[in-house]
Amino acid sequence: MSSAGAPDPRPFHPPADRQWLAQWREPVLEPDLAIVDAHHHLFDRPQWRYRFDDLLEDLSSGHAVRATVYLQCGEHYRADGPPALRPVGETEYVEGVAALSATGRYGSARVCAAIVGFADLTLGAGVDEVLDAHVAAAPTRFRGIRHGAATDADPAFARQGARPPAGLLGDAAFRDGFARLARRGLSFDAWLYHPQLPELLALARDFPGTTIVLDHVGGPLGIGGYAGRRDEVFAQWRASIRQLAACPNVVAKLGGLGMRLCGFGFDAAAQPPDSQQLAAAWRPYVEACIEAFGADRCMFESNFPVDQASCSYAVLWNAFKRIAVGFSQTEKSSLFSGTASRVYRI
Repeated sequence: MSSAGAPDPRPFHPPADRQWLAQWREPVLEPDLAIVDAHHHLFDRPQWRYRFDDLLEDLSSGHAVRATVYLQCGEHYRADGPPALRPVGETEYVEGVAALSATGRYGSARVCAAIVGFADLTLGAGVDEVLDAHVAAAPTRFRGIRHGAATDADPAFARQGARPPAGLLGDAAFRDGFARLARRGLSFDAWLYHPQLPELLALARDFPGTTIVLDHVGGPLGIGGYAGRRDEVFAQWRASIRQLAACPNVVAKLGGLGMRLCGFGFDAAAQPPDSQQLAAAWRPYVEACIEAFGADRCMFESNFPVDQASCSYAVLWNAFKRIAVGFSQTEKSSLFSGTASRVYRI
């Protein structure tokens, strides 16, 4: 991990080392439990490839994944045309992947059954055209927008490209664009770090008619200046989660804890963790969210391939199943498939 104030030389989101992952395999737990993977990406980059066939390989791991939700990650933007409309290219690409999956030739899972794209909400009224273009590109699958707000002044959280500006969720232009989501029945996926949760709370309170999906349990940080402060960070994070859960328009995604920024360090270990190790590390965060929101407002996510830096797809879902072992069948149904199906209308 990086020391406070010092940038880490490793990639912010390092690609998975498949040889490292292959050191550990384990039997799939509860193979008949239906899953809707509420959050994944597809990458096609020189340094990182995770395309349809790579996802299909993970889906064949033995877990009963019935459908998946695609989340924007800046892929396959249009090469030309108005800059504001270029992100629609990502939706066009993913709609094509979803159409291939829907033929049934590639397995029974409905890949990318719901699509969340990007639109610059700071365009205010100008975002109307972009939102309509996304819906037109995937009329039966487009469900919402993610405009990431994750930023922190600590150099450990520097990444390639510009960081989102501080205070984005309170910006008047952003809020003008945000107000246009509910009119179209679109949700908002919120990606930010735990110190920013009060900003999301204010947004949720001011827009009670817009469904807000909290990504990655609210981004509890564990590197840079946050390293070695896990108990302090957890207490601050949990207090914010409890406040946010009081807003009925907010639901939570349980996952994303395999990212390096959370500071668990599994990605830097000599061998990949087993599902019991992951469950022990992640359980406090998952259980705190379920306690606050209730199972019917929580959904498990893989965040693949980003969380693949810490574990394989099969081991990740085994870890979630271990965490959920004490819940009722009704609660498990909500956590693994029901909430995602309802929120994303799958």
